[in-house]
Amino acid sequence: MLLSLRDADIYYEVVGDGLPVLTLHGFSLDHRSMSGCLEPIFSKRPGFKRIYFDLPGMGASVLKHAPENSDRMADVAMDVLDSVVGNEDFIVVGGSYGGYLAREIARRVPERTAGVLLICPVILPHPAARALPDKKPTWIDEASLDRLSEEERSNFLQFAVVANSRIVERYRGDILPAVKEGDQEFLRRLWGTGYSLSHDVDALSEPIDAPALFFLGRQDHVVGYKDALKVIENYPRCTLAVLDRAGHNLELEQEELFTCLVNEWLDRVEEERQGRR
Repeated sequence: MLLSLRDADIYYEVVGDGLPVLTLHGFSLDHRSMSGCLEPIFSKRPGFKRIYFDLPGMGASVLKHAPENSDRMADVAMDVLDSVVGNEDFIVVGGSYGGYLAREIARRVPERTAGVLLICPVILPHPAARALPDKKPTWIDEASLDRLSEEERSNFLQFAVVANSRIVERYRGDILPAVKEGDQEFLRRLWGTGYSLSHDVDALSEPIDAPALFFLGRQDHVVGYKDALKVIENYPRCTLAVLDRAGHNLELEQEELFTCLVNEWLDRVEEERQGRR
């Protein structure tokens, strides 16, 4: 479906009914990176209304005029939330850059935030400021890469810590299409001059007291894991999971643990809501 906002045309999909789940994908990706890892879980759990959408300049969504910056990305996400959800409580899920924006959404409306899930989130927007581990060790089944072209293989190996046939197939379905379809000129401008929010997203007036779950890859050399420890006290109900054999594609590389911990987080979200009734 297409949602025409004041300054953007947004492609979005809604799946299910119940407590709204706003999902925010990573930089240069689209909604499929979120639905690919979340739908196998939510499809078995009734009571959640999943909202998957493409951020402007990514997937099928378009920003109508410049400038491009993360403040506007967050504004668009809030507009999607207001248009599709209204004033209801919701949970927010963000991956990588989407994890940066997800914290901004929670910061803006903490009273409506019923849960926060971050997957390899950007904590510090400037890469040079991040505390990053070495990418290695890696566990790569070379035969599993045979279905990738040289260009696809190069892109995959920039982020991969673990590779087998299952991971490669999910990469080809959930991530690779978006990598090819994004507005590259838009992305260059956003990365070059507007990637950082105009304020410190983690400087909160009070903690966000909702069930939370942070996934971090022990070998994630893109955003790292150590910087997330500095913001954990903003989320007193947070489980922080630093997973070995996991890089920036953690949800692919540690699918079983990912599924288990997301279900436990959703249990906590549901228990919290039941307790407030």
